Amino acid sequence: MAEPRPRGPVVRVDPLGAELELGPGETIIEAAWRLGYHWPTTCHGQATCLVCQVEVLGGAEHLVPPDDEETDALAARLPGDPRRDATDPRRDPTDSRLACRTRVTGDVVVRKKGVRRVQTVPIQDDGPL
Repeated sequence: MAEPRPRGPVVRVDPLGAELELGPGETIIEAAWRLGYHWPTTCHGQATCLVCQVEVLGGAEHLVPPDDEETDALAARLPGDPRRDATDPRRDPTDSRLACRTRVTGDVVVRKKGVRRVQTVPIQDDGPL
């Protein structure tokens, strides 16, 4: 009998309630794509559009600290809003993150509207045309 594989950290995405198990080194958006979810973005993981931004609701202690690219993107695009501007000393660095850059070490809960399961349609193969 095979040993059960250890469970990776899980990110629950509200309001959908989706639970994404992240693989080693995987970001939230990468796990969502791998598991068949649409995640709102226009830059497709390049940290330039900020559309993938999430609100962290729980488990902030399990967030890997933001890298320079994420910090710079948040500061440049959202200046003056202490909830989002990474350079504002009033900002809690755990309340808003980019799904394309965020990695976790334990279970986390985030809020992101627009996430949905991708619908697939089976295609019947009728042979050569």
